[in-house]
Amino acid sequence: MGQEIHQQFLTGERALFHAKDLDIYDTIFDDGESPLKESNRISLKNCMFKWKYPLWYCDHINAVQTTWFEMARAGVWYTDHISVKDCVIEAPKNFRRCKDLTLEKVSFSNAAETLWNCTDITLRQVYAKGDYFAMNSENIDADEFTLVGNYSFDGVKNASIRNARMLSKDAFWNSENITVYDSFISGEYLGWNSRNLTLINCTVESLQGMCYIDHLIMKNCKLINTTLAFEYSSVEADITSRIDSVLNPSSGMITAEYIDDLIIEKDKIDPAKTVITCRASN
Repeated sequence: MGQEIHQQFLTGERALFHAKDLDIYDTIFDDGESPLKESNRISLKNCMFKWKYPLWYCDHINAVQTTWFEMARAGVWYTDHISVKDCVIEAPKNFRRCKDLTLEKVSFSNAAETLWNCTDITLRQVYAKGDYFAMNSENIDADEFTLVGNYSFDGVKNASIRNARMLSKDAFWNSENITVYDSFISGEYLGWNSRNLTLINCTVESLQGMCYIDHLIMKNCKLINTTLAFEYSSVEADITSRIDSVLNPSSGMITAEYIDDLIIEKDKIDPAKTVITCRASN
């Protein structure tokens, strides 16, 4: 057990610079940048960060019931082995280039440009609102995840996402090895330029969704108000609903209840490379 700090009001740049083995309770970090820069083995409970860059170049951080206010921008960068539970984060641009990160019961009211270039991430009961969430991060395990924000998971590698609700245009662009289970995704241009994208038991609404994908798998999925799907994608899709329209899939198999508008342009793709089956007639 480390030294304890209780109910302090700390200001000034680097207020606890290079701190080690501290248990901090009910403390406010106010005006002053980088209060815990280069700290190690820090426990925070019911604390408040009100200014910029609170946790940079840190290691082994445990934060519980702690709040990052709006001006605590760029709050956690270059920090490894961090656990954040039951916290509210109002500030944008949080968590950059972090390793071994767990977020549980965390709410991001402004998640713009958050969780960039991080590795080994666990998300449990996380709510995030903001664009460009999780760009170029790797090894993500998410469950009960809610996102309202566009351009999410761009360039992400190796992610498993379960029980999610995502309202996100351009989600999973340029990504690799992504599996999404039991989730709802609404947003235009889903998954473009990705590789090895798998959707299982999902409901999707998307204009020009699932295009330009190398190896798309969809199992037991619904496509609602989804048009011009699968353009130039290699696809194995088992769709349990009607599809509004399909455009020029490059190869694979597509099974659906019915396809309202099937557009195949022989000068652009080889129709023989894709097997399309409809279970019902219009």
